[in-house]
Amino acid sequence: MAFVESVRPVAETPLSHPQVDRDFIGRLVRAFYVKVRRDTRLGPIFERVIADDWEPHLEKMTDFWCSVILKTGTYHGRPVPAHLKLKMVKEEDFAIWLGHFRETARELCEPEVAAVFVDRAERIARSLQLAMFFHLPRALGTTSPAAAAANGEGE
Repeated sequence: MAFVESVRPVAETPLSHPQVDRDFIGRLVRAFYVKVRRDTRLGPIFERVIADDWEPHLEKMTDFWCSVILKTGTYHGRPVPAHLKLKMVKEEDFAIWLGHFRETARELCEPEVAAVFVDRAERIARSLQLAMFFHLPRALGTTSPAAAAANGEGE
């Protein structure tokens, strides 16, 4: 039983900080998406999906981040299926997204608060990347076409 307890993940607790409430998280979300919309790579992706209907998306993302940071339970979406539909997203886009998020958090938050937001964003990005791009070609006994070509296979 001691082993089970030693590997069991510790439940995250809500961030308790006088700066952080729904209004603050809403401002952070909006400031972040200003950067995303201006980004030459990410902006067109979001524009194609959201077009002129930004307010519902911003409110949904505020609910999402309130659930992540404050543990409010207000977000009821399904991020993985929503992101799996986005065929134009590349794995390297997550580094751009994280760069904008880190910058926004550091601009708006005290350092210890920014660290919490950034840590959670990095874990979320890693999870979405795995869901969208993880492949086990060698473990499955197959090789991707690109790897096969690089290895001189399939000629």
